[in-house]
Amino acid sequence: MKPTRIFFGLTIASAIAFQACQPPKDNSANKPVTLSSEIDSINYAIGISVASGVSKSEIESLNVDLITAGMRAVIDGDSNAKPLMNDQEANEFVRAYMMARQQAKFESENGAAKAENQAYLDENASKEGVVSTESGLQYKVVSEGSGEKPGPTTKVKVHYTGKTIDGAVFDSSVERGEPAEFALNQVIPGWTEGLQLMSVGSKYQFYIPYNIAYGERGNGRNIGPYATLIFDVELLAIVE
Repeated sequence: MKPTRIFFGLTIASAIAFQACQPPKDNSANKPVTLSSEIDSINYAIGISVASGVSKSEIESLNVDLITAGMRAVIDGDSNAKPLMNDQEANEFVRAYMMARQQAKFESENGAAKAENQAYLDENASKEGVVSTESGLQYKVVSEGSGEKPGPTTKVKVHYTGKTIDGAVFDSSVERGEPAEFALNQVIPGWTEGLQLMSVGSKYQFYIPYNIAYGERGNGRNIGPYATLIFDVELLAIVE
């Protein structure tokens, strides 16, 4: 475990613990520093390293006094200011805090995409021939086959074309000229559910929301955050 990670964790813990009773500022911090030995240099270097890590965290309202109080509680072992968290608790606190900030930033940056995809699904659900399932999957029967229906782990052969709501094609076995084969428990949940509705020989169109596709983060360059996926699917065969 890197020392900077430990100090960073204690910084946050100390900030919360002492926010109601900040220690007085130490004016000695403004005095010129002289590095006259290797130990002086390593101590100063540790301070630079810790401060660099903290400043890059983008945490608002950093308080040097509280940071110092937290570090002293650990390094000096001051009985009057014992750490209120151990290393593991502090690091878990920091991790949860940073993850929450990152998630909030992600949602803020991608809120428009989420709303656009949801609006598409809401409108599409009211169109003639479109059926919605409990999971949120929407599908339309293009043509119905008469063969067997696959189960949740059945291996199938299909032709498909996948696109996003703007019409951009991101994958197509049709364009490659070669059907795809896979077991239904090896694909996204929307496919696992949708293909079990089909008989061999059927052609369906799937409209798959992000929560049963690639999730809120999407997948690679062509499937963005909160993407709804539209698939034209033909179930060619059940593979024995």
